[in-house]
Amino acid sequence: MATQPLNSSVGLKLLVALSGLGLFGFVIMHMLGNWQIFLGPDALNSYAYLLKSNPQILWPARIGLLVIILVHVGATFKIKSRNRKARPDGYASEKSLTSTWASRHMMLTGLVILAFTLFHLAHYTLMLVDPSFADLHDAMGRHDVYTMVVTGFSNPFVAGFYIFAIILLGLHLSHGLSSIWQTLGINNKVWRPYLQKLGCLIALFIVLGNIAMPIAVLAGLIGLPAGAAGL
Repeated sequence: MATQPLNSSVGLKLLVALSGLGLFGFVIMHMLGNWQIFLGPDALNSYAYLLKSNPQILWPARIGLLVIILVHVGATFKIKSRNRKARPDGYASEKSLTSTWASRHMMLTGLVILAFTLFHLAHYTLMLVDPSFADLHDAMGRHDVYTMVVTGFSNPFVAGFYIFAIILLGLHLSHGLSSIWQTLGINNKVWRPYLQKLGCLIALFIVLGNIAMPIAVLAGLIGLPAGAAGL
């Protein structure tokens, strides 16, 4: 059967690795896009308008991202379930002595990241958390994403949850990237220490790049545009 290899342990690990790479690419692109907030309201609103005015690109990308998430989560759960059935408790305890916190809690960090992603979508994309966000428009009639994001991050609880989730994302990536190298067969004895350091540096870059936004808002370095101070 054509689908049989994907249901094997090797096939499932390959699915996790490839879907993980896809999600990693999205995280990078999403962060770079959000950095427009540091350039001011017009830059971020123009970027958001560009995305929304091209539904032929936006919706396939959204559907593709959803498929990648489902594949990543589904394959991970299947691997975890098989490992629990096949691995004795003694072996698991012995392995935990030599593994990192991130490697032992990949499922936990992944679930928290998933919960955060759902909240983030409900907050800023679907605008279910604060329906008033849908009524925000700038002087050019575009959806005022800048004001929406600044208003959201002005709430310490929202900003705190975002920062916490991003730190967990960094921990998840620090181990996940190493696993991807190994699954793809490029993590040999020579390259392993360099790739592990590279994974940690990339994870740190993503953490700092993302939490810089809510921290800048909370610190008053990024504020509401003129005329929106009463929101």
